[in-house]
Amino acid sequence: MSGQSTTRTVPGNAGPGAARTGSRTGQRLSGLAVALGMVLFLGGFAWGAVVYRPYTVPTTSMSPTIGAGDRVLAERIDGADVRRGDVVVFQDTTWANVPVLKRVVAVGGDTVSCCREGRLTVNGKEIDEPYLPKGTAAEFSAFSEVTVPKGRLFLLGDERSGSVDSTAHLTDAAGGTVSRGAVQARVDAVVWPMNGMLAAPTGPDGFEQLGALSSPGPLRTVVALVIAGAVLVLGGAAYGPLARRAGASRARTSAGATGGR
Repeated sequence: MSGQSTTRTVPGNAGPGAARTGSRTGQRLSGLAVALGMVLFLGGFAWGAVVYRPYTVPTTSMSPTIGAGDRVLAERIDGADVRRGDVVVFQDTTWANVPVLKRVVAVGGDTVSCCREGRLTVNGKEIDEPYLPKGTAAEFSAFSEVTVPKGRLFLLGDERSGSVDSTAHLTDAAGGTVSRGAVQARVDAVVWPMNGMLAAPTGPDGFEQLGALSSPGPLRTVVALVIAGAVLVLGGAAYGPLARRAGASRARTSAGATGGR
C-alpha cells in the first residue's frame, strides 16, 4: 500500500458551489420579477386612486342598474365631458346636500319630454332605454317639453316610479336641470356586488342617434396592472422556496445514487 488515498468523483456532481452558481440567474430574474410586480401593483392602485372615487348608493332610484347599498367606482371627470346616457355623481344644494346618482338624458340645447308611446323623447326622437326595468314605461307620470339651458343637464333615475330626479324639480328656477359644474364623477362600474362595468346604452334607437356616447374609463387597464403585478410578486417570491426544494430533492437523489455504488 502506498499510503495515498484515492477520491472517487461522481459524474455530474460538481458540489454545492455549482448549484449556487447555476441558480444565480434564476435569483436575479426572481428579484426582477418581484420589483416589476411591485411597480405594476402599486402603480395600478395609485392610478386607480387618482382617477376613481368610490361611492355607496343609498337608494333604489337607479335600480335595476344600481341597487341600494351597491358600491360603485366613478371616474373623476370635468362636467364638460358629460354626454347623454352617462350615469353621473353630482351635488346640487337645491336637490340635496349629499352626492346624488342619476342618468343624464338631455344636455344643454336639447328639448326633452315624456311620453310618446311610452318612450322618452329628446329633440323629437323617441329614445329606447334598455336599462329600464322590463315592461315599465319611460316615466311614471308624463311631463311637458323642457328645453335644457346651455351648460346644464336633465337627469332621471332608472327606477322612474320612485326616483326623485329632474321631474320632481320642474317648478324650480332651473326647470329641474343641473349645472354641468355640479358633476363630480361618471360611474364606470359596480364593484360590490361584483356586477362589473356598466353597459353602455347603445342601440340604433338610443342616445347614439343624437350624438356619440362616452367611452369607458381606464378601469380595465387599472385592474389588469394590479393583477399582473400580484402574479409577478407571488411568482418571484415563490422562486426561492421552490428552488431550495428542487435542490434538496436533487441532493437526495444524488446521495442515493452514490450510496448505491
